[in-house]
Amino acid sequence: MKRTHTWMFLLALSVCGGAHAERADATKPIDIEANQMAYDDVKQINTFTGNVVLTRGSLIMKGEKLVVTQDPAGYQYATLYAPAGGRATLRQKRDAGPDSWMEGEAGDRVEYDNKTEVAKFYVNAKVRLLEGKKVTDEVQGQFISYDSRQEYYSVNNTPSGASQPGAGRIRATIQPRNTGTP
Repeated sequence: MKRTHTWMFLLALSVCGGAHAERADATKPIDIEANQMAYDDVKQINTFTGNVVLTRGSLIMKGEKLVVTQDPAGYQYATLYAPAGGRATLRQKRDAGPDSWMEGEAGDRVEYDNKTEVAKFYVNAKVRLLEGKKVTDEVQGQFISYDSRQEYYSVNNTPSGASQPGAGRIRATIQPRNTGTP
């Protein structure tokens, strides 16, 4: 149990160095490309299908189907589904530096909450933090929740978001932050 707390502490530390999403993205419009769109004005639901690409500032989401809902306050909630045998992906610039990025992918779906700036990755999920093209941290599990405002992510061994004994293992690779020598 003590070892688990140490890993969670290290994971939290790895994200706390300014890993939140680029703040300018919140003021940008959402652009979506797809093969087809259906819109339900009463329910405020947009459904896009076929090679979907969503762009909002530095945020780019790609998948086979995208369902976007909007609440009465105007916040959008997006669920992006992976193509059969493929991956749903999300990439977004972080405010941590001039070339800092977060990339995530999932075998089933990615849910993105515009209000809270939380992305959830379901089934065979992977999240990478990058400086340019260099991966600084990488985590893998069946479910990953990435909160860009709080600079926090959690990884679980089941798609339900709750870890279960014997359900598999998560993986984390955390690169050293100190590049200088003493």
